[in-house]
This record gives sequence, structure tokens and C-alpha cells, in this order.
Amino acid sequence: MLFCVVSFAQTTINGKIIDNTGLPLPGANIVVVGTSTGTVSDFDGNYTLTVTQELPFSIRVSYTGFEPQTIEITANNQTVDVVMAEGNELDEVIISASRTPERIFESPVTVERFGLKEIKNTASADFYGGLENLKGVDVNTSSLTFKSVNTRGFATTANTRFMQLVDGMDNSTPALNFPIGNLVGMVETDVHSVELLPGASSALYGANAFNGILFMRSKNPFDHQGISVSIKKGITSQKAAGDNEYTDVSLSMAYKFSDKFAAKVNFGYLDGTDWAATSEVDSDMFGGTRASNLNYNGINVYGDEVSANINDLSGGTGIVPDVFVSRTGYNERYLTENKAQSIKADWGLYYRPITDSNFEIQYVGKVGTGTTIYQGTNRYNIDGFFQEQHKLELKNDNYFVRGYVVADKAGDSYDMVFTGININRAWKSDADWFGDYINTYVAATLGGGATDTQAHAAARAAAENGRFEPGSTEFNNAFNRIIKDPDLATGSQFKDASKYYHADGNYNFSHLTDIADIQVGGSFRQYKLNSFGSIYTDYDGEIDYSEFGVYTQIQKELELNEDMNLKITASARYDKSEFFDGFISPRLSLGLTLNKNHNIRASAQTGFRNPTTQDLFIGLDAGRAILVGSAPDNLDRYTRDFTASNGTVYTQTGAAAYNNSYTASSVQQLAATGDPSVLTVANPNLVSPEKVSSIEIGYRGKFDNLTIDFSTYYNKYKDFISSEVVIAPLYGSVADGSAVAAIANSDFTTYSAYTNSDVDVNSYGASIGLSTKVMNDFDLGGSYTFTKQDFDQAANPNFETNFNTPEHKFKAHFGNTELFKNFGFNVAYKFTDDYFWEATFGDGIVPEFHTVDAQISYTIPTLKSTLKLGGTNIGGKEYFTVFGSGYIGSMYYASWTINNL
Repeated sequence: MLFCVVSFAQTTINGKIIDNTGLPLPGANIVVVGTSTGTVSDFDGNYTLTVTQELPFSIRVSYTGFEPQTIEITANNQTVDVVMAEGNELDEVIISASRTPERIFESPVTVERFGLKEIKNTASADFYGGLENLKGVDVNTSSLTFKSVNTRGFATTANTRFMQLVDGMDNSTPALNFPIGNLVGMVETDVHSVELLPGASSALYGANAFNGILFMRSKNPFDHQGISVSIKKGITSQKAAGDNEYTDVSLSMAYKFSDKFAAKVNFGYLDGTDWAATSEVDSDMFGGTRASNLNYNGINVYGDEVSANINDLSGGTGIVPDVFVSRTGYNERYLTENKAQSIKADWGLYYRPITDSNFEIQYVGKVGTGTTIYQGTNRYNIDGFFQEQHKLELKNDNYFVRGYVVADKAGDSYDMVFTGININRAWKSDADWFGDYINTYVAATLGGGATDTQAHAAARAAAENGRFEPGSTEFNNAFNRIIKDPDLATGSQFKDASKYYHADGNYNFSHLTDIADIQVGGSFRQYKLNSFGSIYTDYDGEIDYSEFGVYTQIQKELELNEDMNLKITASARYDKSEFFDGFISPRLSLGLTLNKNHNIRASAQTGFRNPTTQDLFIGLDAGRAILVGSAPDNLDRYTRDFTASNGTVYTQTGAAAYNNSYTASSVQQLAATGDPSVLTVANPNLVSPEKVSSIEIGYRGKFDNLTIDFSTYYNKYKDFISSEVVIAPLYGSVADGSAVAAIANSDFTTYSAYTNSDVDVNSYGASIGLSTKVMNDFDLGGSYTFTKQDFDQAANPNFETNFNTPEHKFKAHFGNTELFKNFGFNVAYKFTDDYFWEATFGDGIVPEFHTVDAQISYTIPTLKSTLKLGGTNIGGKEYFTVFGSGYIGSMYYASWTINNL
């Protein structure tokens, strides 16, 4: 009798989900209205749903890019086939703008979305590369596997102004304090959607959400089951590196054991050859060469950073000229294998203990290791870098509480600049090398038969006699020893085992009151820096510090008339770092819906960012300058001994950069004029939080088949954080002028100090995106972005803002997912204006470039597979987006994707 009761209470429905052309829609969600019970359609669009719900009840069918449908179920064993009507971009649901689900059409701020449809149809080699096609987005590529996403300017490859979240977890590395692209991020077959929120978002997301946030969401195994595989093979083609094999494999496995328990496992593997960086352009004399400059310092040549004034070293005999001479360096190609590799895995356990409730407990673990090139102050070969994340989260529709830890290990990573420097020193010390150079120069000059040019050539040849040649046993032995030595005086290893702990939560009271949609939340983070003294001043153990924040948001929608609604959103967040005073970030936005197809939005907000771990605690001799963070207890922790021209040894701490220094530009003026009165005292202030005030106005609308999204903004920065190059004398005081003698004798140290600008730094811009269908089924879209910095560089020659953004960008795409049965294609075009790149590694022009990416795809329903052939930069004209990095060539690939729902 009990069996009969249970059987009677069960209702089974089945059917097929298709689009208006008859194509199946795999991965469509079918959910019983008012519950969390549901299923998804398989690769053929078929589904079966068995529930204990009493008849009648309703199901809701939804699929990204299509209008959702609600169908009433009145009988058991009912067959319900659903034909989905294609929606438009304005119907897509996002969660990033207000921490609550809402149509992108009604978002109070600009949002870009990259969903399953866009991921499958991207002409780029992977989904992360496809982000380059989003409106207003800049992607700075320093490596095949290391791309930095940014919006609205002010970024280097070390993009500390931009946050990247994966299922709510910050993906920034503890050691470097910024995301390293997707090197140890998401597996492509597990990506559900990507949302990008440009501009300041501190009111809801805290300190690092300063220039924007990238939200990446994975597939929940309750909704996406089965095994998905993607196998991609191809080549990368570059003049410098040649044609090399490229492999990218993704595997996702998810299974729903019951209505209460589900699990998933993902694995990703990428292997290829990096874009080789081979520039020999002189970083001091753009276009210069070793032959034209005795003090040559090639961009991708390492070891030639070591230079000295040979007249000073000779004691001013009158025979040796007053010129700087640099040692001969090694090209980057001899110091790295240019290997690009990423291996990552993640797993998740999902538990829903309450029947017909969406309360869920998640445990997620992620590990990843990889090899790439990172360009910061120097060029680093990141070899075997390892990062892991572990998260425990409790959530339902109204709240979430989560805690996670992020930890990294540097593996066998090393600094290529210091590798070149110390291979030279392993062969011959700097003192001996310059001694041989000077002695030979003097002999050639006194001999009377040599010109100055010939004397210098003879001097370099003599000093270089016996040098370790790349590939020789001596070179290889020195190289292998140096990259394992973390002491930069003799080695180049980059060591780290840092971590941070993070907790955050949010509660939405909308289910408790109809007055307004009210949310409250907060977060806490504890850093534990442990670079063993190789990056930070943690010589004696870990450096610990913490920060926290709390926020609230109130959202109210007012119906003005039958066709017009006004949504008001107000939020504020209070954040506090243990080193600085607390700061409140408010945001107010208005969204006016004129009718279902037109929306005008406006927002005013402030944002802030705390100084990064490097801004505060770095203590690193980068060759060109010594980087010293300005946390109060950091200045005296960095200590070094320096030998003056007269042989006296002086001990100097990092405090000298902030308390007894001249501006670098004024020291250059002294060298050029010999007039000590041009010296200008620097003594930069200790770094403090940076703030931004932002105003944005936007419009979203639809005219028949044409969708428009426009936005314009103005940002005003206060206490802008950047680095300032200063010169600290080894003796004497800059305050009373007694340090002039030290500067004249070249007895000084060059520092890069972290500080705030007291001048105005502003930026403004606008973007417009258009998308439509032409010839019935062809997708056509494009965007234009204008970005401009408002900063007087001439009046502030010692201060670099690192704007690093083209003034003009244009992007377009054209394609059809069903050109004919099961066959589709997509073509994407990008144009980027030239711009000036500023960074600690080097400054220079990034020329304008045009690229075309394309793909064709063929679906085989019987094999539940999609075949794709594609290529990026198929025109073959190489370009770069980061000054000093390798030229980006072309990629050609073929992929086979199986059962990717």
C-alpha cells in the first residue's frame, strides 16, 4: 500500500527543447516553479523530470539567449515539447551589478556578458582570449598563457586595480597581489558565464574593485551533468620562435547522485611555446644599438644593466673619457626555453539537505600549476608556479556565507635579468671586467694609433675575452646554479609560499519586506606573506596584516506609469586596513525604464584601493632601481651596504628613499648642466589609499533588430598611487645641500619609491556597442571605445600613471551559428590605436594593430560533438600589447568538443 502511495505521488514528464529552427537546445534548464527541483536537457534537447509535486503544477524552461517559458503540468506522463523563441542581449540575467539576479537591461551600471553561446562561438583560441572582443576591454598579453584583463586605463601586466572572481573566490595570487590571467583559473568546459563590470565597484566589492571586476561562474552539477571533453590541437606561428605545436585539453565530469547530492571534477591541460621576446632596441636610446651606445641596455638583453662611469673608476686620470659603459648582456632566448604550460584541476561537492529548498552547502577545491613569462619590474620565467584554493560556502536565494584560502608556491621561477647579470659575474667580477676595459682603453689610446671608437672596441674585446658563450658547458653550469640561488647578489631564484584567508557574506532581506530590496554584507582578509626575503622584507619570517569591510545596499523600483519604471539603488561600504584610516565608498544609481525596450541609467560612486602588498612590503633590488615598500615598519627593514668611489662602505636603509633623496630628473639635469642648483628634493610621502570619484551615464535599447548599449564616464582620482624614481646619496643631506658632492661623485643609490601624487589625475571616455541580425540569421555587431587620460606629464616628469590604454578601439564580429544545417562560422576584427606604454620594465610606443580571428564549426548530433577549425591573427602581421614582451603571432587550431552542455 505504501508503494502505491509513493507511486501515485510521483509525476513524470518528458519532452524535447528546441529553437524556432528545430535545432535541439542542450543544457536548457527545466525547473518546477517555486522549488529547486529540476533537470537539464541533454545534447539532443531531450529531458525527463520525475517529481513528487501534486498536480497541477508549473515548470519553467529557460536557456541563455532565449525567452523563458512557463508551462502548466496537469497530468502524469505528460509529453511537453517546448519551442524556445530567441530573445536578445537585453534579456540576459546577470548578478554582478547589484549582487542579485536582474536583467542586464535593468542593470544600474555598465555590464558586459560572455555566456555559453558566445563561448562556443568565439573565434579566439579559448574563452579567456574571447574576452578581448568585449566592448571597452583591454587585454595586455605578456605571454601566451598570461593575459591581463583591464578596463578604463591605468594598468600594467601587474594589474592591481582589477579584480577577478571565480565562483566568488578572488583569483589573485598572494605573492603578487593580482590575477595571473587564467593560468591556474577555470577549465573551459566548466565555464557557465562570464560577466565583466567596468569601472569602480568598491561600494559592493571592496578595495581591489577599483577599475573593474571579472566574474567567472562555473556549472553547478545539479544543473549540468555528464562528461564533457574538448581536445584542441594546432600551432603557434611567430617569426622569432617559428611554428610550434599547441595542445589544449579540457575535461569535465559532473553527476547528480540524488536531489540532495551532486559532485563534479574538472581537468585542464595546455602546452605550447611562448611568444619569444627578442627586441634589441636600446631602452635608453630608442632605436640605438650596442654599436652606437657604449652604455647600451637592450630591452630583451639581460646583464647589460650593469654599467659604470669609467672615468670615475679610473680615478679621473684625464685619459679615460667621462662616459658610462655597460657590460655585454645575454639575449632572452638564451635564458628561457619559452615554454608555455598550464595544468589545472578542480573538484566540488554540493549538498542540498532540505527537500524542495535551494539551500546548498558547497566545498570547492582548485589546484593549478603552470609555466609562463611574467613581465613586472624585470622579466620573470615563471616555472612550475603552483596555486591552490579551498572554499566552503553555504547559500540559498537570500544569502551566502563563504570562507576560502588561497596559497601559492613559486616553484622553479627565476628573474631573467639577474640571471644574465650573475652569469656575467660568475665568469668575471664587475671590478675585473671594468678594470680590463679601462686598462685596454688606456693602452690603445697611449699607443697613438687608435681612434676613440677603436680604443673602445679593443677595450670591450679584451674585457670579453673568455666570456661564457650560450650553450657552452660553463654557461650551462652557471645558469643552472644561478636559477636555484635566491640571493640576487649571486642568483636569480624567485621564492614564495604566501597565502591569504578570506571570508565574506551577504544577506538579502527582499523576501521579508516589500518596502525595498535591502542587502547587507561584509568581508575579512588576512594576509600571510612569505617570500623568504626574495621579494618582500620578510627575512625573519612571515609578514601578517589584515583588512575588513562592511556594506549595505537598498534598491527600490517605482512604477511611474504603465510603461515607465524608475529603479533607485543606493549602497555604501566601509573598509579598514590595519595600516590606514577607514574609508566609506558610496554609490547612487538611477535606472529609468521608458518601456520594455529602452532604459537610461546614471550613477555616481566613489571607489578606493589600499596599497598592495608590494606597495607596502617589497624590498627588491631590480637592477635599474631598488624597490622599497613604504609601510612604516618596512623602511628600516631593508638594509644594504654600498661602497663609495673612495672605497668607503656606507650602510643605507630603505628610509633614505623617502627621507633623503632627489628627483631622478633633477639629477639628470645636473649631469647635463653641471649646475647643482637644479637639484630638487624628492622625499616622497609614504603611500596611502587611492580614491576615485566616478560619474557614469548610459543607455540600453532596442529598435526592431538593432540593440544599442552606450555609456560615458568621468573619473577623478585623488592620492593616485604610483612609483617615483628617486636618487638617494650615500652621504650628506639633501636638506642642507651637503649631499651634492655624493651626487657629483656618483655615490648614490637609485630607488623606486611607492607614493601618492598630489596633482590631479583624471580620465574620461565613452563606449557604444551595436548588434543586430542581417539577412535573417546572420549576427552582426561592433563597438567603439574612446579613452583619454587628463594628466600633465610635462609638469610631473618623475611621476608615471601607467595609463597604458589606446585612445581608440574598434571591434566587430560577423557570423551565423546555422549557415546551413549543423554548420556555423564567426569572424572577429579588432583595431587598437597606438599608445605609449609606461612600466618599471620599460617605456615605449605600442604601435596600432589590426587583427582578424575566424572559425568555422560543424555539429555532429549523432556523436554529440562539435568540430571547429579556427585561427587568430590570421593576417599574420605580428604585434604586441606590452612594451618589452614578445610579438604576438598567429594561432591555427582544430578542436573536437564532445557533449559540452
